Amino acid sequence: MTNCLNCNKPTSDNFCSHCGQKTSIHRITFSHFVFHDIIHGVWHFEKGILFTLKEAIFRPGKAALDYISGKRIRYYNVFYLTLLLIGLNIYLNHIQDELSHYYFQTRLVPEADTAGQRFDNFLSDYSKLIIFSFIPLFAFNSFLLFKEKKLNFSEHFIISGMMFLGVMIIQTVCTFIYFTDYLEYLNILSKIANYATPITILLFLIINYNKTFSADYRSKFEISSRVFLFILFLLIEIAFIFILLLGYFTNWEYKMSLVY
Repeated sequence: MTNCLNCNKPTSDNFCSHCGQKTSIHRITFSHFVFHDIIHGVWHFEKGILFTLKEAIFRPGKAALDYISGKRIRYYNVFYLTLLLIGLNIYLNHIQDELSHYYFQTRLVPEADTAGQRFDNFLSDYSKLIIFSFIPLFAFNSFLLFKEKKLNFSEHFIISGMMFLGVMIIQTVCTFIYFTDYLEYLNILSKIANYATPITILLFLIINYNKTFSADYRSKFEISSRVFLFILFLLIEIAFIFILLLGYFTNWEYKMSLVY
């Protein structure tokens, strides 16, 4: 039994049970600093990210349930990762807009329509918040429809966060594929990805929500109908929010126009 050098609490194990510091210390040398503190620390940081990304794409629901049950040390923060991917997608979309303007001479929407311009600016300035707000919608619908799992709203929020991280991974991969639009012999991939992205995301949600909650229902019809309602509610809620925002910024006067 010794005292922890960090918090001075008694400890008899390899780690202090109070603050978590190692009980075995060493003198800081250049080689140990480089090969252990830096490389080892970065590797474990990246390993947590890669593990979380893998789980989010291949078994998001099961991974979330594992996390809820207490298996948490291997996971990186799902919501930080989601924000990083949202930011990456916004940056890539900005680059695509610049490339499209350069290669295809696309014309931007005139700024004369002040209401439309305010709406576009709002979407641009708060795009991260708007996209991230889908997670509470996921959680609300999940909590409403899958009560047999007997999870509270916060636990459904974890499941929704992992599911949405999987959605953002799919979206990020497809966003990179969109850059083939500027390659002469590969631009067909961009057109395929344009149609395949929403279908892939829809199938991803249907399959994984089925896997996550199917054990709590007695028939396939029961779980399938709830997953269908989950998707339907989600689409209605997104459309409703979009209409409210559009109406607010246009004073409820919608002007639909095409720009050539």
